[in-house]
Amino acid sequence: MKITIFGATGALGRECLDQCLEARHEVTVLARTPSKLAPELRDRIRLVHGDALDPKHVASALAGGTEGILFAIGVDKSSPENLCTDVTRHILAAMPRLGVRRLVWCGGGSTIVEDDAVSMGARFVEIFARTFMALRHRDKLHQLELLHHSLDVEWVGIRPLQMRKGPRRADYRLGFHPYSGLSKIHFADCADAMIRMLTDDTWLHKAPIVLY
Repeated sequence: MKITIFGATGALGRECLDQCLEARHEVTVLARTPSKLAPELRDRIRLVHGDALDPKHVASALAGGTEGILFAIGVDKSSPENLCTDVTRHILAAMPRLGVRRLVWCGGGSTIVEDDAVSMGARFVEIFARTFMALRHRDKLHQLELLHHSLDVEWVGIRPLQMRKGPRRADYRLGFHPYSGLSKIHFADCADAMIRMLTDDTWLHKAPIVLY
């Protein structure tokens, strides 16, 4: 499968990249700083040097027969406001024009959706994120709202709680069941879930929680 990854130089994106290459997919990466990728990785991918906030660079990355997109861009205090939302807007605009079928994205557990069985833990996560991680929380919320208005595109996502380094276990759960603010998941398993969603319609137009 021809896959384009956004955010491949981050912790989650690197797991997505490694697992895609392991599965022998053809991978394109849009990177603002290509030097963050090891030389041996750069030799195995189609590398587009550019900024995901530039719609022309996004279109260049998706050109050439991309079949699926993995959106693994992270947000921190130094990120531009609405980074994920704006990049997603550029991706959604380019997908129909370039014939790209599917977008799989990573959101956040602080975003409560209609299908959730809302627990005290979920409310705690939402309040904590709104108070101490406001930039990220707002961005992921706006990103999901944008996707909900884009049902003509095949999108699907995951909402992890606390992501950590660790091995791929493949014993995670996906769904809308109650969860704790202490729920953890490894980056490797988030990547595993996202890659599987490229060809699985189970959660189409939904974003289940992913946790152990």
